[in-house]
Amino acid sequence: MKNKLSKKELGEFKKLVLKRKEEILDDIKHISDDTLKKSQKEASGDISGYTYHMADVATDSYDREFSLGLASNERKFIYELDDALKRIEEGTFGVCEDCKALIAKNRLKAVPHARLCVKCQEKKEKK
Repeated sequence: MKNKLSKKELGEFKKLVLKRKEEILDDIKHISDDTLKKSQKEASGDISGYTYHMADVATDSYDREFSLGLASNERKFIYELDDALKRIEEGTFGVCEDCKALIAKNRLKAVPHARLCVKCQEKKEKK
């Protein structure tokens, strides 16, 4: 039983991780562009000089906070992907941090930042 991925496999996963990271960075840029670069009046579609209803202001504020929350979650995911890239470079990517067994390739394709095999992840979640 091998306990390491081959250099070829690591290279394939590196491409996958980099692709995911690029997609997320694009998402963050899109969220930021839509949320932060518009004034509150532009975001609400109101470009007149009149004040608008408090409920509209609250909805706009909620939408902005929600979008910024999404961007924050995406940034956390970027951190996880960067850590996966570090593990690829070290040759420890794809090895469960608890039991040291290989993590299933299907799991790594779905969750490329996975640190634990399915069994160890289930144990962790039950605690």
